[in-house]
Amino acid sequence: METRKSVFEVLNAVNCNEHTEKKNGLTYLSWAWAWAEVKKRYPSATYTIYENKDGLLYHTDGKTAWVKTGVTIEGIELIEYLPVMNFKNESITVDRLTSFDVNKAVQRSLTKACARHGLGLYIYAGEDLPEGGEERIAPVYVSGEDLKEGAKRAKKKPEPSPATAPTPADDKDVFYLVKQLISECKTKEELLKLWEEWPELHEQIKPLFSAKRKELNF
Repeated sequence: METRKSVFEVLNAVNCNEHTEKKNGLTYLSWAWAWAEVKKRYPSATYTIYENKDGLLYHTDGKTAWVKTGVTIEGIELIEYLPVMNFKNESITVDRLTSFDVNKAVQRSLTKACARHGLGLYIYAGEDLPEGGEERIAPVYVSGEDLKEGAKRAKKKPEPSPATAPTPADDKDVFYLVKQLISECKTKEELLKLWEEWPELHEQIKPLFSAKRKELNF
């Protein structure tokens, strides 16, 4: 009788090389793709974005900030902490923090939490292929993927089958995240960019968007 593979063994064998992209000398793994791969294999998997005591999606020591996320598969949650960084991978001071900086950090942190379960972990280690791979390519080094790039890739893919489509709980998670981001927008430009990023949620977020426009006086 064949022994059932562990979550780590299953995910660590997935070849992620075709779903990475180089930016500023680093290689980013698409969050949208990574989460889809996890859900296809483990439909009951969930993720958590941990808020601070004020209900914000980041934590701070008064100088810089970081996010805390967790991915739970088959009852086991693995946590990932990640600093909120700029395009140079330098920590951003709290006074210059924007909702988009936090959003990108959340997506990168969740991608790394998936890696803790095995998905793409071999890339973080600088190896060429997952266990069992044969084709050799140049090694890549992953730090995550921002939401915009992940969303673009996701839209190019075929519609998911009923077996792999997001559950209602996933939709609620995304809506909750975007709702939080709207509330944190400090400028007209931030709000408009957020609106452009999420056309599929326009109907749901329109009341929130309108209220925020009035708050920002435009």
